[in-house]
Amino acid sequence: MKLRHVFSTPDLDAAQAVMNTARNAGIRDDDILLVARSDIELDAIPNERKEADTDLLPAALRGAAYGGGAGLLAGLAAVVLTPIGLTLAGAAAAAVAGALVGSWASALVGSSLPDPIRRKFDAEIQAGRILVVLDGSKELLTQIEPSLVQAGATPLPYEATKAMA
Repeated sequence: MKLRHVFSTPDLDAAQAVMNTARNAGIRDDDILLVARSDIELDAIPNERKEADTDLLPAALRGAAYGGGAGLLAGLAAVVLTPIGLTLAGAAAAAVAGALVGSWASALVGSSLPDPIRRKFDAEIQAGRILVVLDGSKELLTQIEPSLVQAGATPLPYEATKAMA
């Protein structure tokens, strides 16, 4: 399972140095993202390096899980409590319908929220600092942190599992 760590850098040159250090230490290129103020992102950061601006995907996944669970419970309750003759296949259909509705509703809400990194470190971003987001194993991220600090990064208090590992 990959974890996500966030590091702050004062400018694009430092961010580039941190990215090179991470690559040399074994972090894959597609596991390195940058987050910055919108004017910096537009001028200096290539699209493939930008972190998503919204919480859409994690919200959709949470909605699918909660909606599916609620649909399954409702379907099983209907099987046990009502005399309408609903089968276990009907309960499964209710779970699927709940997952679809939950995913859709949560995705709508999530698309309007900034992603968690932007929410947590908004002051850093607005101050013009560039955040380097790295995904990797806990062991690798812990091992390379001193060299990232030496390259100009400041570790920020953030550790989360990667949404789509």
